[in-house]
Amino acid sequence: MSTSDSRTFLLYGLGVAAVVYGSYLSQGRKDSIPAFVGSKGIISSYAAALHVLRHATEVVTEGYYKDRDGVLKFPTLFRWNFLANGRKRVLEIASAPEHILSFNEGAADGLQSDWTMGPEITKNPYHAVAIRGSLTRNLGRCFPQVRDEIFHAFDDVLGLDGKDWKLIQVLPTTMQVVARTSNRLFVGLPLCRDPEYLQLNIDYTVTIFTRGQMIGLMPNFLKPILAPLFSTRKSSLRHALKFLGPLIDERLEKENEYGNDWPGRPNDLISWLLDLAEGEERTTPALALRVLATNMAAIHTSSTTLTAALYDLAVHPEHILPMREEAERVIAAEGWTKAALGNMHKIDSFLRESQRLRGAGAVALTRKVVAKDGFTFSDGTTIPYGAFLSVAGNAVHYDPKNYDNPDEFDGFRFSRIREEHKGVATAEEGEVFNKHMVSTAQNHLVFGHGRHACPGRFFAATELKAMLAHMLINYDIKAEEEGVRPPDMCFAMLRMPDPKGKIWIRKRE
Repeated sequence: MSTSDSRTFLLYGLGVAAVVYGSYLSQGRKDSIPAFVGSKGIISSYAAALHVLRHATEVVTEGYYKDRDGVLKFPTLFRWNFLANGRKRVLEIASAPEHILSFNEGAADGLQSDWTMGPEITKNPYHAVAIRGSLTRNLGRCFPQVRDEIFHAFDDVLGLDGKDWKLIQVLPTTMQVVARTSNRLFVGLPLCRDPEYLQLNIDYTVTIFTRGQMIGLMPNFLKPILAPLFSTRKSSLRHALKFLGPLIDERLEKENEYGNDWPGRPNDLISWLLDLAEGEERTTPALALRVLATNMAAIHTSSTTLTAALYDLAVHPEHILPMREEAERVIAAEGWTKAALGNMHKIDSFLRESQRLRGAGAVALTRKVVAKDGFTFSDGTTIPYGAFLSVAGNAVHYDPKNYDNPDEFDGFRFSRIREEHKGVATAEEGEVFNKHMVSTAQNHLVFGHGRHACPGRFFAATELKAMLAHMLINYDIKAEEEGVRPPDMCFAMLRMPDPKGKIWIRKRE
């Protein structure tokens, strides 16, 4: 589809949205939840919905401070979104079972995954179980492969000669490194270093987010007509089968002949998926789709996190020497192991602080109410069936009640707290004190919270800490323009680091 055709369809969709918007507003009046923007009628509400597309963070922040313990709603193009504020409500949402508040349906809406990836990903997300279980359990055993790929990937991707400074575009670089490192565990050598295979996964990741946002601008009744024109699901899968088809075919043959305990069985994502796949999922196309879906999550999360952290490091260079000294000291004492990464408290803290300020979008914990009677909070407030419910994301991380000097980047904020308590668990308003990068809390929602906290966060944290430590030891970096951080890109509820931002980098002596 050409760019002009895409714009035509988008404009058509927005025009239809304006016509049908009144019916959505009427549905919104059936509940008693107050609206904090766009509540004066169809025109003002639709104008507010358009405003949200470009200023969602500001709008949600306004709602967060309007009623810090209440439930409010705000309009988007085709529906009312509900916003729940306060730690108690965060816990209630995070602990609600899937058959009442659906995490899977909420995530599917954000990515429009029924159209961009396929409805089976939403209905049976067993690949997440493989990541939460098998991948996490095998991190220590597989870490030598992760370390080896990080070493070679940075060397190959950066292509630095001598000790001269080189200006690099950060996000494309980190996506290449993350794709290689992740696929070392997903599909192994030599495929994890195949440039065409890696580019397929990177393009697929970018497409899911960009096309998902475009499809999200369409009214539901038009999606069966328009969404297939935007989706690359079928063509991406066909391309993936060129690389994954022979590999998965061979695995399936051996599994069918020997079971899942044959000599030399690789300890990788394909094997972990085969341990869980049943029925129609035990086919080459179905398994290839799961590999694509897992790559999408891994590449997006880790590459954007590392990119944001490098932007922060370049404009806050005072953190470089303390973290470099920590990395060199720990590696000298313990070597490159997963356990050694656990003792890099400053690096862990720096990444968590970067995530606090840059890692959350306007909203977090998005769920769809799937219980026919709706979802009722402990105070009796009810969210109707079919509604989408979230909590504030970015605003929580900038709240002075949650963090001292919240607007200030303090890379060692969390490592100081850990050092002060010397690893002893203490109570903080009834919660166990924990400030590791992978820890979730009501005031730290980058990885979600509760039963649906990000299943891949332990892998992400391991590779990110290893990558940052590797860079600190082997490279110098500085901002493209001293003291200037590339601005984040925001659209609707999506927030990510500037994809065109650059930094200077060179090899160390």
